[in-house]
Order: sequence, then structure tokens, then C-alpha cells
Amino acid sequence: MTIAIDADRLRADIEETAAFGETDAAEGRGRTVLTGTEANRQAREYLVDRMEGAGLDVTVDAVGNVAGTWTPDGADPDAAPVAAGSHLDSVPEGGIFDGPLGVYAALEAVRAMQEADVSLDRPVAVVSFTEEEGQRFADGLLGSSVAAGDRAVEEALALTADDGVTLEAALSGIGFRGEGCLDAAEWDAWYELHIEQDTTLSEADVPVGVVTTITGITHLDVEIRGEANHAGATHMRDRTDALAAAAELVLDVEAAAEDVVETASDSAVGTVGSLDVTPNATNVVPGRVGAGVDVRDVTYDSMEAVVDAVRDTLDRIETERGVETEFARPFDLRPTPMSERLRETAHRAGGEAGLDTLDLHSGAAHDTMHVADVTDASLLFAPSREGISHNPREWTDWDDCAAATRVMAGAIADAAGAE
Repeated sequence: MTIAIDADRLRADIEETAAFGETDAAEGRGRTVLTGTEANRQAREYLVDRMEGAGLDVTVDAVGNVAGTWTPDGADPDAAPVAAGSHLDSVPEGGIFDGPLGVYAALEAVRAMQEADVSLDRPVAVVSFTEEEGQRFADGLLGSSVAAGDRAVEEALALTADDGVTLEAALSGIGFRGEGCLDAAEWDAWYELHIEQDTTLSEADVPVGVVTTITGITHLDVEIRGEANHAGATHMRDRTDALAAAAELVLDVEAAAEDVVETASDSAVGTVGSLDVTPNATNVVPGRVGAGVDVRDVTYDSMEAVVDAVRDTLDRIETERGVETEFARPFDLRPTPMSERLRETAHRAGGEAGLDTLDLHSGAAHDTMHVADVTDASLLFAPSREGISHNPREWTDWDDCAAATRVMAGAIADAAGAE
């Protein structure tokens, strides 16, 4: 089914949302919208107003997840709905499309179906999850983790920001501490439209991506302990330099990931993204280094190969350099495959709209990962100029926003039993 999208209305909603928390930027357009802030309140209130203007029944749950439900005439009000959406929060000085495109594409899909007088068997819900970016209260995907039953409401509300404010207090302060708990397991299907944050679509000149698998993510915390000593008075043969040992770790992670790319999976990546050096003084041999390692791929075995290489490196540098090491794995999220049924609806909607679609994987985490644990889920991508994201230069052409929304609207209609 082909559904006409009002591209100007979609653009207006995204641009209006971009004004909340807007930041100065030398190039592009930036925003900072953290959970529980004034900018977050404004963005949420604008969304609720737009939902109610479209005749949706709006609810806010205990952790601030916002949902607006449309039950078309003739649809079974008790049938499991098809849901779609994303998030409204941002990273500090982020872009204007990451999150809001998915929320307002879902709302625009509903408005377009209403105007086309589409007959559906199921209700359709538009959802905005709390704190996807994880910049104030959690590591990310907060609202969706609660909706999927992976985190208790009480645990989420007790999370505390650096300024001592709890999530419960922050949501209450902006009027978005609701009741109950959004339950993603009650949905028949879930769609999320997001900017790609990479260049696959732009390089292929394809307007819509259909994600096959969302990457798995493992975080490793490594500590390397040597001996701090005077940089001038300590002979090279007498040093136990923790940073020199850490340098080997950095290079070995890179080499291990490159080996996996060559032999097993070209989507594997490994990164040492943080180093904490003690005492971090120019004239002192480093005595301790804490390193944060990020490993990702769409196949778990490939991720394990890089993790195993890290363990091997730590064993080696203990023997060869005399350091002591510790290893922890605080975060381990396996790859998440998308629903074959919903991927087919997206490709079918693209064909009916005369728009090319392309299978690809996601190298970033999204709320869809949690939702996919409890119901069929699909993630769609719109092209990102130069792959830039989390940056005021983040940009997706308005025509591409509309094209991807058109495909998602057709897919939602298909999944909801359109006639």
C-alpha cells in the first residue's frame, strides 16, 4: 500500500523540536536535550500536543515513556497494536535528526493513514522512549529497557544523575512522571526509523535501509598496574611502565579486530576508547592505566575472538613486562536480529512506493534492541550525509526523511492489516 506523506508537516515537527535545547554551532544545527531538563519538558509537551491534535489517546508511564494510540474505525480495540517511534533526548551538542526523526515519522505515518482513510485491523501506537542516549541517568536505552521488562520501574526511578537528582525527581519536576508501565510485549510489531549514522545508503544512493541485525556490544574494563617512578632517575631497564604495556593492548585490539575482519566478519570492530593514566605527569613513569575497550559485531563469535585476544594480551604483558592486570566485562549485549516478517513488509512497502531499499546492519545500539526481546521488531534507516551523527553537522535530506517515512507508513499499514 502506498500512503502519501506530508513532507512539509514532517519537516516542521522536526524543526520545531530542534529549537528546544538549541545550541550555538559554527556549522549545522545542534541541540542538547537531557532527560528531565527544561528542554526535555518542551520537547515532550510539543509531542503530546501534536499527538492529541491527531486524535491519539496519550499516556505517560512511570519512567516517562510517552505513547499515543490511534484506534481506527473498524479496528479491533483489543487487538495487539503495531507500535512505532524512537526518542527525543540527545547527546550534548548533538544533531536534530537522531531520535526525533523516528518519533515524528511514526506520528506522520498515522496522520497520513488517517487522511487516506486506511482501514486497519489493529490500533497503531506512536512511542517516545525516555533516555535512549544515556547522558544523565543510565548507560542508554533506559525507557525501552523498562518497557521490555529488562529493568524494573523502581530501579529506573532510583537512578541518580551526577548532580544528585533521581530520575523520579527529574521526571516529576517536568510533569512527566506518569503511572503504570508501557509493555512492549503487548505489541504485535514494532518499527523504528533512524538516521543511519554511516555512509552505506548514501554511497549506494538508496533512500531506505532495512536493518538485518543490530550489532552486539561488549565493554571491557582493563586495569594495568606497574610502578610509578621518576622519569629521569629511573633507568630504562628498571621500569615497569603501565602505559607502555597499555600501548601494546591498544595495538593488539586493533590487530585482533582487523584479523577478524579479514577472516570471519567484515563488520567487526574493536576500539580502546578511553585511557585513565596515573599519576598522569610528564616527569613520572606511569604506574597505573585503566582502559575501556569496546567490541562490536553482528556475530557473537567474532566478538568473542577479539575478547579472547584481549585476555591473551594481558597474560603476555604480565609475563613480558612484569605488570599486574585485571579484567572485567561489565556490559555484554549480544547481536539482535530483526524480524523477517517485518523486514518483508518494509521491502514490500518500498517496492509499492517505487523506492529502493537495501539490507544492511546497524553498528549502533537502538531502543529496538530491547523491544526485539519481547516482540517482532524492525529498524529502518534513512541516509546520513557523510555518516556524521551526535554532532550539529548531522544531516539527512528532507526528501530522504519523507521517503523513509513513506516506506515505514506502508509497512505499518501492512502489518496492521490494511485493506
